[in-house]
Amino acid sequence: MTDIDFLLRGSAKILSREDLASKLAEGRPLRVKLGVDPTAPDIHLGHGISLSKLRDFQDAGHEGILIIGDFTAMIGDPSGRSATRPQLSHAQVLENARSFQDQAFKILDREKTRVVFNGEWFQSMRFEDVIRLNSRVTLQQMLVREDFRDRIDKGHPVRAHEIQYPIMQGWDSVMTRADVELGGTDQLFNILVGRDLQREEGMPQQVALVMPILEGLDGHQKMSKSLGNYIGLTDPPVEMFGKIMSISDALMNRYYDLLLHESVPTGHPMDAKKELGRRLVARFHGESAARSALEDFQTRFSARDLESAELPAFHPQGPLDVVSLAVEAFSVCFGLSRSRGDVRRLVEGGSVQWRGEKMSDPKSTLSIDAGGVLKLDKTRAVRIQPLVL
Repeated sequence: MTDIDFLLRGSAKILSREDLASKLAEGRPLRVKLGVDPTAPDIHLGHGISLSKLRDFQDAGHEGILIIGDFTAMIGDPSGRSATRPQLSHAQVLENARSFQDQAFKILDREKTRVVFNGEWFQSMRFEDVIRLNSRVTLQQMLVREDFRDRIDKGHPVRAHEIQYPIMQGWDSVMTRADVELGGTDQLFNILVGRDLQREEGMPQQVALVMPILEGLDGHQKMSKSLGNYIGLTDPPVEMFGKIMSISDALMNRYYDLLLHESVPTGHPMDAKKELGRRLVARFHGESAARSALEDFQTRFSARDLESAELPAFHPQGPLDVVSLAVEAFSVCFGLSRSRGDVRRLVEGGSVQWRGEKMSDPKSTLSIDAGGVLKLDKTRAVRIQPLVL
């Protein structure tokens, strides 16, 4: 594999390969930019794809520029959004940024990373400077974006501050003199704005290198903490492993491709999924934690010995029918939204078990006074502990 093939491994699109080859031929470390908005304190595997690509560039001898969008996060990236994001205060963003940076260095090489807050240049801008920056782009350019266009067509508002976002992200590229900008495929428009602004400033244009979007545990929507379909880098090893074991076989193919850059190994799909879980837990928690998580899963679900397994505790308030109890347990213990219809089908299919016995009647009410283990599906179970008043 050539140097450029290694750097492009797993990417979705580049503008352009020839430009990147030309920059590499200069024989100097490239300035490779990745902007992140700490709208939440935690990083998930979806964020990890672009962070891992930045690490590839670092391992090849280039400089990683991690831009913490303390100003852009107060707007919220509108890319791919069907509604305006809630606005955060600067204090909230800075609090999130502290946690975000710590987690980013689980992937990045700290010694080869320059962390920059874009408030360094936006905070000192006068309103006159903002007007001049806005004059560089047209409203038509901004409204050609598919997400803005869709919202307008549906009668949903596009706020004026949201139109500022691509301009601000583009100006980040000017201020850092970025040679390459990384991002998800939903970031391509913003990255191209950066190229335009660099050209107007008489700078060489950055290479746009965009990465695929990782689907969440539901297999359909982008991995997102707000959707509850995420695997966090700081999830406890047992929880991380359990989430990975819950994904579909089709999604497992996608995770092997995007996260390991490999094909699914031949053999039984369950064995391949266990190996995926073991390797991803080991990446963020170490081999010992990965082996323990695998053993815990085997204890809980392969050996069917749930009573001796480490399970999340659930404290329901009062007696509930099995469907209501399971819906609440999915939400409280795993952050997952399951409809009553979904859970009813799990009960009728025999997946839900109480104290080792399959529940077949969705209307049955469980006697939880003495507690016990409630198995919710193939990979999740909780230990019910009644509230003591």
